[in-house]
Amino acid sequence: MSCARPGGLPTVDARTPAVLVLAGPVTREEAAGLCEDVRALLEGTRAGVVVCDVGGLGPPGLGAVDLLARLQLAARRAGGRIRLRDPGPGLGALLDLVGLRFESETGRQFEQGEPAPGVEEAVEPGDPVP
Repeated sequence: MSCARPGGLPTVDARTPAVLVLAGPVTREEAAGLCEDVRALLEGTRAGVVVCDVGGLGPPGLGAVDLLARLQLAARRAGGRIRLRDPGPGLGALLDLVGLRFESETGRQFEQGEPAPGVEEAVEPGDPVP
């Protein structure tokens, strides 16, 4: 038994965001291509959100911050936004340090002055015990 594929464009659920997996250190040239990918995904899905899986970016650094800032800018220019999947505590703390706000896939935002999930605050000797 076989069935023919329906003609026309595939049906896209506009409520399901597209996922962009980011892996390894990304060069500026690759970042430009990823910005184009974000724009294309937003236009293709009409979901308004692209989920960026940042678990494979490696150790957090200013290169990752630059990439995420560029992706967010590209998404906003296309009328959408990005959401982070699997941001490590170090990346969350670094984004907070430079003042960039991103929503995580769990719906939680990294707020200014609040440690990222999994990051413990330092306690100085002589601090009162809560």
